[in-house]
Amino acid sequence: MTTFVDRVELHVAAGNGGHGCASVHREKFKPLGGPDGGNGGRGGDVTLVVDQAVTTLLEYHHSPHRKATNGQPGAGDNRSGKDGQDLVLTVPDGTVVLDKEGNVLADLVGQGTTFVAGQGGRGGLGNAALSSARRKAPGFALLGEPGEARDIVLELKTVADVALVGYPSAGKSSLISVLSAAKPKIADYPFTTLVPNLGVVTAGSTVYTIADVPGLIPGASQGRGLGLEFLRHVERCSVLVHVLDTATLESDRDPVTDLDIIEEELRQYGGLEDRPRIVVLNKVDIPDGQDLADMIRPDLEERGYQVFEVSAVARLGLKELSFALAGIVGEARAAKPQEEATRVVIRPKAVDDAGFTVVYDEAEDVYRVRGEKPERWVRQTDFNNDEAVGYLADRLNRLGVEDRLMKAGARAGDGVAIGSLENAVVFDWEPSMMAGAEMLGRRGEDHRLEAPRPAAQRRRDRDAERDDAQREFDEFDPF
Repeated sequence: MTTFVDRVELHVAAGNGGHGCASVHREKFKPLGGPDGGNGGRGGDVTLVVDQAVTTLLEYHHSPHRKATNGQPGAGDNRSGKDGQDLVLTVPDGTVVLDKEGNVLADLVGQGTTFVAGQGGRGGLGNAALSSARRKAPGFALLGEPGEARDIVLELKTVADVALVGYPSAGKSSLISVLSAAKPKIADYPFTTLVPNLGVVTAGSTVYTIADVPGLIPGASQGRGLGLEFLRHVERCSVLVHVLDTATLESDRDPVTDLDIIEEELRQYGGLEDRPRIVVLNKVDIPDGQDLADMIRPDLEERGYQVFEVSAVARLGLKELSFALAGIVGEARAAKPQEEATRVVIRPKAVDDAGFTVVYDEAEDVYRVRGEKPERWVRQTDFNNDEAVGYLADRLNRLGVEDRLMKAGARAGDGVAIGSLENAVVFDWEPSMMAGAEMLGRRGEDHRLEAPRPAAQRRRDRDAERDDAQREFDEFDPF
């Protein structure tokens, strides 16, 4: 059974926002007390949080579909809907979040680091929140927005200071077991280690982590053996340690050739050229192993490597190795730039940025409107309610969509699509959307809710309307 998983594909879906409520307050002797529809609740977010107690992505391998709860709809008497509950998913330290195309969305390093993988939908406004001096009795409410849903890839890159690399059965697991308290599986056959092992080493006042990477053989960077799956675990290390077997039983192998082959695989994988290297000649407790170590050590030192002769079984040379590694790790930590305090970056919008674009789509023969506000307003509109549709028309007109359509060359009857190609609302455009308010007889106004006007005021308004009508007739009378 699989016990270690370092790469999974996760399907996350945030909660949908609750719909707003269209309601009118009613009570005895007051049948029309005004709008009192509450707002819908916000949908829950899907958030990834680093937890150092978690060491594998196994949980998401078995259940890759995760969804947060939806917000509740609003209700009458100004009762807002309950917000959806956020879904918190714990991931190991060093988890990288990517999209389906392989672009990095977040690199989660450090206890408590968070990333919102799916944003919950906004709740729709109720008619109480939509009422105003001009729109005293809205007969509609806004719909809740759908939550964000997307597929992401989680990759675990072990956060270790020292990485042990080498051929299978070179003694990496034995070495990590004596340098730290880690207890990896150890046996005398290749590919004993199937998962990276991580241990903590204390050398004087320095505490650092050490990991062994299994399965490196020729062609590992192209997918042979297990190397391609686990080479990512050495990317964050401060120093690479080549563990060479000086007592190998294979006649066609020697430690120097092994070193050259592993270095070539690391070069092809890329991104590790600047890491310092140390060579460990293991198994020198065996007579043939010590003889071979004495033969190849001058050649390795001539190449510029710092060489240590050790024996994990006999516990030889371990103290010198651990303190040398502590020194290199300390230097790497000192050279690492200090974490800067979180800064708020303000990026003001350009003066001519309207927040949307209008582009003619020749393939679909429509004028496509794209922008955060227009698309959000469309999602919030109940198209079964004429008043809600007119309210959308007013909002788009105030934003300047009609002016942009006219400048783009749109004419009456042309198709206009708001949204992406896959999910757009398409309609036939009629110029002068300002008529939206007149289309439905001054939407949202209910004269039953207005105080009666004095008789003198009514006469003055009636005379003004008659004078305006006569003036228009005089101006356009052809005779």
